Amino acid sequence: MPPIRLSVAALMAIAIPTFGGFAFLISNGGLPGSTAHAQSMSQDARSKIKDAQTKIKDAQTKIQALIDRLRGGSMPEGIAKSNGRIEATQIDVAAKYPGRLAEVTVEEGDEVTAGQTIARISSPEYEAQLRGARSQVLKAKQALAEANALIAQRKSDVTLANADLQRGRELVDKGYLTRQVFDQRVAKSEASEAGLQAAQAQQEQAQFAIKTAESEVDRIEAILVDLVLVAPRSGRVQYLIAHAGEVVGAGTRVLTILDLGDVYMTIYLPAVQAGQVSLGDEARITIDPLPQFVVPATISFVAADAQFTPKSVETAEEREKLMFRIKLQVDPKVLKKYHTQVKTGVRGMGFVRNGLTAVAWPDDLAVKLPQ
Repeated sequence: MPPIRLSVAALMAIAIPTFGGFAFLISNGGLPGSTAHAQSMSQDARSKIKDAQTKIKDAQTKIQALIDRLRGGSMPEGIAKSNGRIEATQIDVAAKYPGRLAEVTVEEGDEVTAGQTIARISSPEYEAQLRGARSQVLKAKQALAEANALIAQRKSDVTLANADLQRGRELVDKGYLTRQVFDQRVAKSEASEAGLQAAQAQQEQAQFAIKTAESEVDRIEAILVDLVLVAPRSGRVQYLIAHAGEVVGAGTRVLTILDLGDVYMTIYLPAVQAGQVSLGDEARITIDPLPQFVVPATISFVAADAQFTPKSVETAEEREKLMFRIKLQVDPKVLKKYHTQVKTGVRGMGFVRNGLTAVAWPDDLAVKLPQ
């Protein structure tokens, strides 16, 4: 079938300016001194509007005929069809921690790239905790410095006490030092050793305190990083749920993004047809608003279990059967070029071809994309 050259929108664009000129003449009483001319212009405008309406009806008739042929026509052996709708993977961007939305930098319909900042949550409480944790780090480092100084002092005490003990041992053997004084030197040496061990324990405790305080700083900094919401994938903002100034709780959705690189159509086929297709087989997609275009796709999923088809399947007979869910993935190269034109929820038809057969696609299902 030859492509329709005038879309409905184009025909309406012809009719609206004509009708607008006609309305202007009527509201201003026609051209000065020329009532007959005004009536003639009015009749001409009506004629143009009537012609435009006729063209619109003809275009609608042709489009409907194409849709009916694709829906009702029989397919060659090895090609199956079913109705479905265009879908895309949705990603919910939610707040991990509570706070007040300081700003939201995107609107519904905006396209975002992965890693782009889309919202910020203000939380003075966590900022205050961060300052306190950093102070604890400084305090622990000061305690470590004091422990190191104490260790140096205790080492000097140990050195002096050991020297006195060694001299006293020689003197007491020669009878120049009493046993009581020698025992005092022994006790002093042991006390200095104990003092050194205590100082070393304080040093280890200070080191642990530093690691604990630094871990707390890292934890709060990670929270503050998560308060800046970024787009996990490139796509389009579908829903903006929360706005700047609102208080959000942990887990509250702020917005939803459509991944325009993961667009697909879900169809349902009976076991006889589903059993003949495999992952990676070629598929075609048409959508009702633009049936003259055929989008290339591949089978990316075939359900392992049969199920009753949902109400979106058109006929009662089809709904009574057990069907297998099949996912038709749109070609990523096509999505990259036409991602701005993707609209989810649009109904259409999906066609799958058994990869083991050599059957060719019908002319109506040859790939046709907008220029």
